[in-house]
Amino acid sequence: MITARDDRRRTFETVPAGVEAVSWWGRAWVSALEAVSRDPARLDRGRTYAAEGHVDSVTITPGRIVAYVRGSRPRPYRTELSLPAFADAEWRDLLEEVAADPTALAALLEREVPQSLAETILPGAGELVPRCSCPDIARPPCKHAAALCYRAARLLDGDPFVLLLLRGRGERELLDELARRSAAHAAREQPDAAPDFPGVAARTALARTGLPLLPAPLSAPASVGLPPAYPADPAAPDPLALDQLATDAAARALALLTTAEDPIGGLTLWQDAVRLASAHPTAGLTGAARGLYRDLARATGRSTTDLARGAAAWRQGGLRALAALEEPWDPPAGPFDRARPVLLAASQGSFRPDRNRLTARTRQLRLGRDALWYAYESRPDDEDWWPTGRPSPDPVTALLR
Repeated sequence: MITARDDRRRTFETVPAGVEAVSWWGRAWVSALEAVSRDPARLDRGRTYAAEGHVDSVTITPGRIVAYVRGSRPRPYRTELSLPAFADAEWRDLLEEVAADPTALAALLEREVPQSLAETILPGAGELVPRCSCPDIARPPCKHAAALCYRAARLLDGDPFVLLLLRGRGERELLDELARRSAAHAAREQPDAAPDFPGVAARTALARTGLPLLPAPLSAPASVGLPPAYPADPAAPDPLALDQLATDAAARALALLTTAEDPIGGLTLWQDAVRLASAHPTAGLTGAARGLYRDLARATGRSTTDLARGAAAWRQGGLRALAALEEPWDPPAGPFDRARPVLLAASQGSFRPDRNRLTARTRQLRLGRDALWYAYESRPDDEDWWPTGRPSPDPVTALLR
């Protein structure tokens, strides 16, 4: 388990190649030091030191970045850059601002500094203070501090959490806190779950009522009935087709009896074919059932693989799950963007967003228009996604079912 103390100290034995910062926040970091320099020649010398590898491993803790920099003498100099860490109240305001802004939250997860936080977390005028054990202290920064600044900018290019650590908090504790605050924001965004039903007086609810007795049940048959036998005649109905029709009719009758709704009312030809196929899982299909898949696929102009995938989605959650399989869409910001830090906090890894989908290697989550998450799996290095598990309004629950 990573503690807050462990999370607030990072050491980089190697630094990305190159000297010039490539990100806008990396360049802003360099500019903060260059703004206090009165000697461009020292900056040029420090840039050369950085390019030639004179900066050893870099250690970062709240408010300080330290490294040993080798100069012209055999013994390296201890060099540091200090930046004021935020107080707890400043961190509360900053975290609340990020949790309330899905754009800023998404930028951090993509290892970018959100533009909205630039003035808050980047060094301001005079905040970045260089120190070095070398004798050249008359006009800071010295060339050793400049070298460390250029190398640190390359660390910031790829990981803005380095900058946030300098301001006082580690990556793990930040992600945990952002996940908690994002969940709280999401809960406040949910509409009221319980409608306002009129009440019933307790006296009325508890009053005795007289109901007629139920009729006596029908007597049990003497024996189990046998299905009709079909003659071996080429013109006779297909037994599997008749069995399918009878089973489907019984299921529809039960649905009409219990819900007063026809389960296939309004379905398209393809949706109804998927529904029929879903009664026969593809694993262990008999020859007759394979024929059913072939005939349904041919009738709808689709492949048997498309039909099998659609049937798996139907078994996952019916018509809504089939829509999640076949209809990519662009969900609004908010609950969708907050799913990523929730998954990170649950140690499920980093998921890449694409429209209504979150993907991490062989796992994928799709957000349906019904606000449920549907899980998918594929083989490594293969985009052949298949539905799995049961849907859930919680992305972690959907992923682990």
